Amino acid sequence: MVYRVIGLMSGSSLDGLDIAFAELHETAGKWSYKLIHATCDRYSDELMSRLRDAHQLNALDYQLLHTYYGHYIGSRVNDFIETNILYHQLHLVVSHGHTAFHLPEKLMTAQLGDGAAIAAETKLPVVTDLRALDVALGGQGAPIVPLGELLLFNEFDYFLNIGGIANISARIKDKTDEYKMIAFDVCAANRVLNMLVLEKNLLYDEDGKIASSGSIHHELLRTLNNLNYYNQPYPKSLANTFGTDVVYPLIKSFSLNVEDALRTYVEHIVFQVKNAIINYNFSNVEAKLLVTGGGALNSFLIEKLRENLITIGLTITVPEDDVVNYKEALVMALLGTLRWREEYTVLNSVTGAGRNSIGGALWLGTEA
Repeated sequence: MVYRVIGLMSGSSLDGLDIAFAELHETAGKWSYKLIHATCDRYSDELMSRLRDAHQLNALDYQLLHTYYGHYIGSRVNDFIETNILYHQLHLVVSHGHTAFHLPEKLMTAQLGDGAAIAAETKLPVVTDLRALDVALGGQGAPIVPLGELLLFNEFDYFLNIGGIANISARIKDKTDEYKMIAFDVCAANRVLNMLVLEKNLLYDEDGKIASSGSIHHELLRTLNNLNYYNQPYPKSLANTFGTDVVYPLIKSFSLNVEDALRTYVEHIVFQVKNAIINYNFSNVEAKLLVTGGGALNSFLIEKLRENLITIGLTITVPEDDVVNYKEALVMALLGTLRWREEYTVLNSVTGAGRNSIGGALWLGTEA
């Protein structure tokens, strides 16, 4: 079977809406993909601010933003279809939405971007709310991409996505000699780095050049590494507010210059990634790690990761730019397709839910 699907992702780094058009091929349970067109539709400063501060809105204003953002997503998809001449080629649109609240301990997660609005704009079948059922079943609802990694990138043992939040996945064999995935959020990443570099009126630290010019502040590094989250067992996940409301104010309390703050936080990310692999017995001899997300383009961060992870037997692969930038949107396309096929979309080995689940709301924008 061949499915032609648009996957949509808005990550915690708030750089924009990732849109990926892929052909997904399934043969006897084996999946492969062709990533044909992809782009990042950058947010305006005004929309970025509205999404960033959505958790502070009252109920009515939150719902109005939810509806507005759904229509916005739909209009961006229509523009993408027109630009790439995709009329009458699509089976499905799959939107992750933008996470405003993530409180799995209270059985709640909320992503902005009304699926009904997307379906009304595009007049296509749309899948949204991919995390909700897993959270309702007692799971973390995150990370959500490991099933896609297992099905689409099975030549790798481990997967590190460095976006606004860094998360790691491991492909391991269970007692029946079948592969399963274990994964969790490691730490806040680009969201904090980008907030720090804003003081220099930059959106991000290109290639980590500013961080590379700084020095590690060891007291701050120790304080960061002692945050309680890092001592919790998996499955576990982080809300965006961990970076904005806990980590960033902690860094600022040390009154460092931007260079030293960035350098120290890069070291913190590297330490936590390595620590996660060691503490949770993920490491294998001569294992292969695929690194994606915006942080994979930070050459200084990748250099430091290589130096540290080679000591425990992991070699790093940074794939072509389209996979680096759009892997999560590609995986959303796959998860929506699995939902369409009524197959599992979330693994409880990853999230800790009571069972695997077929998650996602389906909105039929097509006319009968």
